[in-house]
Parts: sequence; structure tokens; C-alpha cells
Amino acid sequence: MPVDHAPASDLKRSDLAKLTGCNLETIRYYENVGLMPDPPRTSSGHRRYGPAHVERLNFVMRARDLGFTMEEVRGLLTLVDRGSHTCAEVERMGRHHLDVVRAKIHDLQAIETVLARTVARCTGADTSDCPLLDVLSERQTNTEHVERASK
Repeated sequence: MPVDHAPASDLKRSDLAKLTGCNLETIRYYENVGLMPDPPRTSSGHRRYGPAHVERLNFVMRARDLGFTMEEVRGLLTLVDRGSHTCAEVERMGRHHLDVVRAKIHDLQAIETVLARTVARCTGADTSDCPLLDVLSERQTNTEHVERASK
């Protein structure tokens, strides 16, 4: 029976992987670290996954796609599992994560500025003098590189 027609409570791990697009090893890892609940087993010991597993795995994967750390995902799942979460609690976590993402974007923009300006100074000539290697050999903070590269 094709995966998309299998009874939801009769999914094997490989079916769950195909249905969600998640790697088998990643599913195992999520089970080992407690992000995915242990599925019930058949009398022969085979794992069988149901709709709740599909929903939870999709939640975890989407949160990871949005850059949430494993601990942040665990925190969100704890709120969901508790069943008495408030939007305010979730919002606090989301706002904190957004601040982290914005800080990373700022850092990446600084890196881009330095790299673009440095590469633009490269001549491409067959010489050992290379502005990029010179910058890489220096020990400065990102801010110092941005200020120096902008001159």
C-alpha cells in the first residue's frame, strides 16, 4: 500500500520520513534527544507512527527551518505539550529568537561589506600581493574590518 494511503497509525519510520521529507537518521536523532515521542510497537517490535508523530515532526522541522535551536524547539514543545500555554509565552520566545536572527543578519551584513570591499581591491593579477590574504592575516574585530575596508 503506498505511503499516502497507509493508515496513519500504521506508518513505519521510512513511511514517516517519506511523508514528511525528513531524513531517517534525523528522525532517530529527534527520538533519541526526546523531541519525538516513542512510537508504539507492534508485537514483533516494529515502530508504528501515527498522525500525532507526523504533526510533531512537521512542527520540529519547521521550527528548525526557521532557525530555532534544539533547546528553543524543546521549549516550544514543552509549552505545547503542557497544553496550557499562552500566546504571550510563545511570543516571548519568538521575539527572543527574532532578536537573535536580526543580530546574525547584522553580523552577516558586516561580513559582506568587508568581503565585498576587500575582493574589489583584488587585482586578479599573477602576483603574490593579495588584499584578501592581507585582511585574513590581520587580527581585528568585524567592526574594525568594516571601518578599515570602507576607507
